[in-house]
Amino acid sequence: MIGVIDYGAGNLRSVKKALDFLGVKNRVIDDPAQLSGIEKMLLPGVGAFQASVEQLQKKSLFDPVKVWLQEDRPFLGICLGMQVLFQDGEENPGITALGIVDGSVPRFQHERVPQIGWNKVFFTRETPLANGLGKDAYFYFLHGFYVAPKDPAVVVGETEYGIRYPSMIARGNMTAVQFHPEKSGENGLTLLKNWVAI
Repeated sequence: MIGVIDYGAGNLRSVKKALDFLGVKNRVIDDPAQLSGIEKMLLPGVGAFQASVEQLQKKSLFDPVKVWLQEDRPFLGICLGMQVLFQDGEENPGITALGIVDGSVPRFQHERVPQIGWNKVFFTRETPLANGLGKDAYFYFLHGFYVAPKDPAVVVGETEYGIRYPSMIARGNMTAVQFHPEKSGENGLTLLKNWVAI
């Protein structure tokens, strides 16, 4: 059973729809008591950095999500769900996020913001999530900020948009992507299927 964390993220329904399409058992979680029986956690995300942190706290989900990550249990973060894994974001200085990955979340300075549309992910090291996708693949992006981890070893995929930035990270059982697999057609479904199978 996959728990999809509901903290007001705009893409929650499309993520659930993609999981339903794949025939994967999933449950929308908006209360810590609903985490019982969950084997994997998915944190979607479209919106503002500060608002997402505040909503996680308001629903008493911030600490359970952080503990889940600290225990290295299976996790997938999507877009904003990737960015809140870091300590803080340039969008809202002073707001402390989950702090699971060392690094920051700066704003794009080299291209039009936000980046909207299809772009290529270059896989920088082998990962079972890329099975069936080749060395690179196109996914759908919608974001104005990007992650900048201090440890390059966590980077699994990169994308070019004015600069070359990490668009996919992984460490232990934690995986996070900047793009939206739920809006990325066959490639996105393949990646989600791979994550479920791991």
